[in-house]
Amino acid sequence: MFPDLCGSSFLLALPDDIFVAVSRSLSPRDVINLGLCCRGLHSVVASDKVWFAQCAKLGLVPYKDLIEWRRGVCSYKALCKFLVNIQPLLGIWVHQNPELGNVVYVMPGFLSIVGCRIIPQEVGPLGLKDGPILWAPVFEILCNNEGSTAFFLHGRERGNDYVYPGLLKSVDRTCNVLLLEAEPGHQRNEGKLIHSKSFTHLVDKEESQKISRPDSDISKSQRMAGQKGMVVPFSRLGFGDRRRLLDIITSQVRLQVPDASNVLLFPPSRNDEVDLHKDLAFLCERRLLLLQMYKGGSGHNELKTESPLDPTQLGSSDIRKSLDHTTGYLTSQTGDGTQVHSMKKKTISGIFKDGIKQILGKSSSTNGTSCESKHAQLHEFLRSGDTIGLTLCATTMKLSAYRAWPNMHDNRFAIYKLPIQVPRSGHQYAGLWGGTFGWPPGRPSEDKPGKALFFLLLSYEESEGHQLLIATKILEGTSYVLHPNGSAMFIVNTAQPSSEIFPWDTDGDSNPLYVNWAFMGEGIANGYGFRYPGSKPGSLFVIHDGLLAFIWKESRAVLTLQRLNLQELLKKGEQVPSLSPVPNFAYLTKTYSNVFSGLSNSSNDLSLPR
Repeated sequence: MFPDLCGSSFLLALPDDIFVAVSRSLSPRDVINLGLCCRGLHSVVASDKVWFAQCAKLGLVPYKDLIEWRRGVCSYKALCKFLVNIQPLLGIWVHQNPELGNVVYVMPGFLSIVGCRIIPQEVGPLGLKDGPILWAPVFEILCNNEGSTAFFLHGRERGNDYVYPGLLKSVDRTCNVLLLEAEPGHQRNEGKLIHSKSFTHLVDKEESQKISRPDSDISKSQRMAGQKGMVVPFSRLGFGDRRRLLDIITSQVRLQVPDASNVLLFPPSRNDEVDLHKDLAFLCERRLLLLQMYKGGSGHNELKTESPLDPTQLGSSDIRKSLDHTTGYLTSQTGDGTQVHSMKKKTISGIFKDGIKQILGKSSSTNGTSCESKHAQLHEFLRSGDTIGLTLCATTMKLSAYRAWPNMHDNRFAIYKLPIQVPRSGHQYAGLWGGTFGWPPGRPSEDKPGKALFFLLLSYEESEGHQLLIATKILEGTSYVLHPNGSAMFIVNTAQPSSEIFPWDTDGDSNPLYVNWAFMGEGIANGYGFRYPGSKPGSLFVIHDGLLAFIWKESRAVLTLQRLNLQELLKKGEQVPSLSPVPNFAYLTKTYSNVFSGLSNSSNDLSLPR
């Protein structure tokens, strides 16, 4: 085509559309590197056409949405930067508590992504696909004009909805854990980081002299950390200190969003183009308002910090006031001027535990003969900077799992990503399914006006040369949990056909149905207790219209399932209020009842479990 051209000259001679088609085979990083080759290529790869192709190739949002999103950023390159950054966050995240299910689905919003908690609930009269689903906001991450991110935690306190600004710290490409943490920082002066006073002066000198301990009690590692300015990781703090810090930060950085501006977080499903454009205009205004508040220019911030503090950060004076008013803690000063926080009051259980530790030679008291605590001291963490703020960290941890359910830490403010297998040949039933007990599927009956909604994750696993299909429960809509989170509702051997006959000839609309396949397996049953249930034989039926039905052989109970498009369900759904901010992110208290059951203010017939 161009026999006399080669290298960059050949690429520059290509028509725009051909060059864009070629660039689609490159990654965003490769496109940037290509632009570093020469000035001509730098100009070509900076075009919106090239970066629109990169955005579209990611497949995170439809073409028409990309065009709408472009109006809020300076270029498609900036938009691609945001999409690449948040791509690993999209999907299903879970926590073990409460046992009814804590499912957070992260989906695109409007120039943002939104974390939505699915509320344990019953299926309404319109069925699973057509009825609205209840959800509550957990967090959202907005894209600013340059493609950078602004993180907001959601929560509700004293009857008001708030957002809590913070930083999206880092996102691993293979992240499987989302951590809510606090991180020390430094004051900003005209966009530049400056070192200001440290956290070693959190408490007034008079108060700090109430309790003291000799310098010999400070470990060598603690002194070295202070001398070299090493940052103590948030995870090294004790659970009580971590919880207290997060509570203090969220109580003081919260921003109250006007009621009308917190109703819509993503475009709902609309058939009317006029209403859709109104929704997009509203979302655009809301995003600009939140970004203004994030930068501290709105005046809505309840935290009145002294300029030039970052509005997402607390200053040392604010932390000092909060710690001074926190009951149950005293502050002591060591020989080198650092301060130590200790408990002022002890519970009976605490005294008992200390007694046991003393018997075992592991007393945690500060009497000069104690062993160094495995946890870092709060003052060590605080003196790493002169401000402190919320961070969201998407990291990769080595986690063990049992039947697709990750084994979770019970004292980290974290949610865990579920690996979703993609349906393919031989694994055609993998993915997320929703269903209820009873027939016809997903509809209430006269004797049971509301049926509990179950979310099951279906995945394949090889065991002893057999391919097993495992249905893991991740959400249950009963009023008191019947089956533990992560338990297998049924397991079938896909190589073992079943000779059982499906008990019904028609579906809920009296249409004839046909069974394509049937497999033998086992379904969950009462056995060794709640955590270790037993199993009883049953069969899984694959019905022609995309339904699955597992029937227990002895009881004839039937669990019917249909594949879910969770994003579309949420767009048709109904928002309900959140919990308080820190529990709203990761509910760490183990409970078997529905902690969300009092949150609905729905006016329709969809009800929560009674």
